[in-house]
Amino acid sequence: MRLLSRYTGRAVLGAILLVLLVILVLNVIGALTDGLGDLRNDYDFFELLLYVGATLPERAYESLPFAVLIGAMLGLGSLAGNSELVVMRAAGVSLLRIAGFAARPVLLVILFGALLGEFVVPVAGQWAESRRMALRGEQESFSARSGVWNREGNEFMHFNAVYPGGRLAGVARYRFDDQRRLLEASFAARARFEGDHWVEEDGVISRFHADSVATERFETRRWDTGLAPDLVTLTLMPPESLPVRELRSYAAYLEGQGLRAGTYWLAFWTKVLQPAVIFSLLLIAISFVFGPLRESTTGFRVFSGVLAGVIFQVSLNLLGPSSLVFGFSPFWAVAGPVLGCLAVGLVLLRRAA
Repeated sequence: MRLLSRYTGRAVLGAILLVLLVILVLNVIGALTDGLGDLRNDYDFFELLLYVGATLPERAYESLPFAVLIGAMLGLGSLAGNSELVVMRAAGVSLLRIAGFAARPVLLVILFGALLGEFVVPVAGQWAESRRMALRGEQESFSARSGVWNREGNEFMHFNAVYPGGRLAGVARYRFDDQRRLLEASFAARARFEGDHWVEEDGVISRFHADSVATERFETRRWDTGLAPDLVTLTLMPPESLPVRELRSYAAYLEGQGLRAGTYWLAFWTKVLQPAVIFSLLLIAISFVFGPLRESTTGFRVFSGVLAGVIFQVSLNLLGPSSLVFGFSPFWAVAGPVLGCLAVGLVLLRRAA
């Protein structure tokens, strides 16, 4: 049994890695093509290559479920095409045990994905976004396209570039009263974090009165805010690129400021439930190979796997935003498609058995 387990596991794992490689190659080509329109200032093609390379771990992490679905169908399908699965069944190996053979290498994929998403993707993504923002946006006094926005109470902030270590470039701040009238607007070329507060440098501030506007310049100015450097870094990254431990804390911070945190909770549950997503898609792949696609060609299996993956992803993409609009829990937006896949896979496997 150990020999059969290793043989089946190698076939499945090899197919998963091959599919993942193909997906990444296509993803990189698409990213380079889309990024050509963003080249400006010091952000040239070489910097675009660095950016795409640094975001490669994130692309691999997001592609793992799809790679497991297609790879498992190809790996098991190749064994079925050579009648090796038939021989296993004839030798008394149960369908459940063969499914266990295929699931063991997927456990390694899940562990790899968890480590990648928690420790590699955030660091590489932060470096890539900070460098791109600095090269594209630091030279501009204000750039809504290249920077990030944040809100704290009645104050809105925009940063052209965010650097590691508590440094900002191009800090624009807008303070409003309770009637949403603009009271004060300022812009500082730089800001640095000094222990428990920020210090803005080389800036100008405009105060709006009932019938006049007063403007003055400053070399340095103290800025007291609850927005610590680690939270500023989180505003730089899309929710999907943040680790689970920081998604939870930042969502709580947003809720404490009276802001909507549904996007971050959705990303949190997507990451937490990714192992369940991968196993549900693996179950679909196994049930397809032993069920309706037992006698199908490899090309038709790939087509069926792609179609199943697209349906699954579309359901996630529809339920995720729907949870933000209609107010139901983001947990169910992710868990719903997973439970649906598990139900379909179990029904097909029961028929095949």
